[in-house]
Amino acid sequence: MAQGDQTVSGVPGRYATALFELAQETKSVDQVGADLASFQALLDESDDLKRLVRSPVFSAEDQISALEALCAKAQITSLALNFIKLTAQNRRLFVLADMIKAYQTLVAQAKGEISAEVTSADKLSPKHLADLKAAIKASVGRDVQLSTRVDPAILGGLVVKVGSRMVDNSLKTKLQNLKTAMKGIG
Repeated sequence: MAQGDQTVSGVPGRYATALFELAQETKSVDQVGADLASFQALLDESDDLKRLVRSPVFSAEDQISALEALCAKAQITSLALNFIKLTAQNRRLFVLADMIKAYQTLVAQAKGEISAEVTSADKLSPKHLADLKAAIKASVGRDVQLSTRVDPAILGGLVVKVGSRMVDNSLKTKLQNLKTAMKGIG
């Protein structure tokens, strides 16, 4: 895999950069990162929360009050909570997941790490994650911050994204490639 700098851009990049700089000033980079990771986990687990975040039907006030209650239960506080509320107020909540990913990229860059996103059909064991992290580190020559996703639609294998480079070794892609090759024969 190529060793390239990961960049953050667009609306998610601007918001994430502003949050990162503010977190640096208040010396709360890790706390904000942990709070945002907690919120992302809630988002990944709940279809209702995804609907609240993505749907333009809900007013900003309704979104903010629902998110305040949810964040209070999840113990997401201060800067991260204010950031989530600001995105709702500015009607940018639908790109919050991308903002969180961009923030994590900025944190990784500041620590001299590189972010990698791994998608698997099933939850990976801690040993598999450690092996995968070591393999990516050997490939790119830098420490790796892994974020994982489970997507049963890939059937098996892994999809690994490091920066702008992606390695798709999923069973779904292999079957699609086989299907395409078979069409060419007949």
